[in-house]
Amino acid sequence: MRIAGVDIPNDKKIGISLAYIYGIGRNNAKKILSDLSIDPNKRTKDLTEGESDKIRDYIDKNLKIEGDLRSDIAQNIKRLREIGAYRGIRHSRNLPVRGQRTKTNARTKRGRRVTVGSGRKPSAEKT
Repeated sequence: MRIAGVDIPNDKKIGISLAYIYGIGRNNAKKILSDLSIDPNKRTKDLTEGESDKIRDYIDKNLKIEGDLRSDIAQNIKRLREIGAYRGIRHSRNLPVRGQRTKTNARTKRGRRVTVGSGRKPSAEKT
């Protein structure tokens, strides 16, 4: 099945398959299915054509997903950088934005550890 340009797996439950779409997580998927009164334990391949159309229509009308959502997030980050906000500066320096410590940890954001030490080699012994 294809929704919003994303192929979602056929052999998984629909509640989990919908989470393959950027912008829809497990909770959002549960909410969508409960609003449309579709059983979340049903496999994607077992959905009728009408049910899959209802899901597509609901997502198109009510949610911002995939490309639109990504561009919105990028615009928000760009705006923060332009106005010189603290969060924008953290984004541009590739550091954690939400107040985490950086003396230790933050390896995912900062990259591989770079050892800093004295660059000197031990001098030859004087006789």
